[in-house]
Amino acid sequence: MRAALAPGVRLLRALPRDSRYRGLTLVLTFLCYTSYHLSRKPISIVKSQLHPNCSALGPNPRNDSNSSTWCSWAPFDGDNYKELFGALDNAFLVAYAIGMFISGIFGERLPLRYYLTGGMVLSGLFTALFGLGYFWDIHVLWYFIIVQVCNGLVQTTGWPAVVACVGNWFGKGKRGLIMGIWNSHTSVGNILGSLIAGAWVSSAWGLSFVVPGIIIATVGIICFFFLVEYPEDVGCSPPLHHMASDEEDAGGVTSNEKDPEAVSSNEGPLSISGQSSTDRLDSPKEPVEEPEAISFLGALRIPGVVEFSLCLLFAKLVSYTFLYWLPLYIVNVAHFSAKEAGDLSTLFDVGGILGGIFAGLISDYTGGRATTCCVMLVVAAPMLFLYNHIGQNGIGTSIAMLIVCGALVNGPYALITTAVSADLGTHESLKGNAKALSTVTAIIDGTGSVGAALGPLLAGLISPTGWNNVFYMLIAADVLACLLLARVVVKEVRGWCGCIARKRGSSVQLTESVLDGK
Repeated sequence: MRAALAPGVRLLRALPRDSRYRGLTLVLTFLCYTSYHLSRKPISIVKSQLHPNCSALGPNPRNDSNSSTWCSWAPFDGDNYKELFGALDNAFLVAYAIGMFISGIFGERLPLRYYLTGGMVLSGLFTALFGLGYFWDIHVLWYFIIVQVCNGLVQTTGWPAVVACVGNWFGKGKRGLIMGIWNSHTSVGNILGSLIAGAWVSSAWGLSFVVPGIIIATVGIICFFFLVEYPEDVGCSPPLHHMASDEEDAGGVTSNEKDPEAVSSNEGPLSISGQSSTDRLDSPKEPVEEPEAISFLGALRIPGVVEFSLCLLFAKLVSYTFLYWLPLYIVNVAHFSAKEAGDLSTLFDVGGILGGIFAGLISDYTGGRATTCCVMLVVAAPMLFLYNHIGQNGIGTSIAMLIVCGALVNGPYALITTAVSADLGTHESLKGNAKALSTVTAIIDGTGSVGAALGPLLAGLISPTGWNNVFYMLIAADVLACLLLARVVVKEVRGWCGCIARKRGSSVQLTESVLDGK
């Protein structure tokens, strides 16, 4: 007796071809960037093991020295260990920021599947090399610095490539919500990276890097075998990035009355020539002239790229300052233990997931990406002030404030790096040329990465003068991020006003025609 077809298989067969491939693209790119963040997290976990409190472990078993750093890993066993840890962080972040501007240019000119796979395998190699320093008994600072620089450079292959792939498969109609949910890979990767690195940090910290390195390289190989860059490659219908009647008015706001996904996700819709998607897949493709990849300056001339890039610089400055300094702030101000502070700080990431989904949903509904970001940034400034003054009054208050602050700080950051980057990379001014997604994404995220490097650095310089000054710096950065979007927000508001005026005019004409008919 033969068993019935598995329910999961029946579900897959019931889904249209386009939906199956869209789902595959989302899952693969989600796993890819989760593994990128998973491989970045071990350094923050292992720092405590590179310079632990040796006095708590008793006297040095190897000699009679009373040194309090006998169990530390040279060269991080000196009094300047904090500066050396800062050098490791900045080596990665500065290399990442510089490399991001170059990465997008390569991403437009190379097959995304090859580019992403190569970047992930190399990221795995350099992540593992840092951990192999433990097994090879390396105590030279420059070894770890060079590995961090190389890792920062190859990690820039990830973001432009995955955003370009998702942008190729999803039109503008649902892009904000879908990418808001998809962007949770950042927090998922951070959490998994912490758990994996923590499993070996006390016994053999080298494995805290080697295992994530193997994971990201393995996911990269899976990506090579299964990732589909363009819908046309498998006979699926490409998404409609702009409606036929969707002309950008003075406000830069487009109407989303029709859902591009609903139009383009049919099972085998007839093309102009009358062929179904299955026929198109089986029939030989006619040679189509490839559009030229956009130049760096050409991408900068796309309306909105400069404004959103500078806004992200300050938004990412705030986000990464929290990422690197929040646990220490909680320890110093709320007097929790290091483990409790680390667990509590993850609530900021939880808020970031919720904020990214909320920002995407609202911006899809209103069509105002810049306005959504600006409103969240405006509300974030007073919330940061309140968190600094009343956020540590009780555990309930801390939890609520961390989630709210995480949503307001990371919501605009997530929206700009995902849906906004994809929107601008398929802007109407490009006249259908999709060869700008990687370059635009790299410019926006590369500029934001400059803020990611500056934020923790400034916090380290300002924190000795008091935590209040650090929060004043973060509030000022939020306000600047908002001001930089002012011109785009004004255009969106004018577009809404014009749309309302046109609707009123059409309703008046309809009323007059009805009265004339009577």
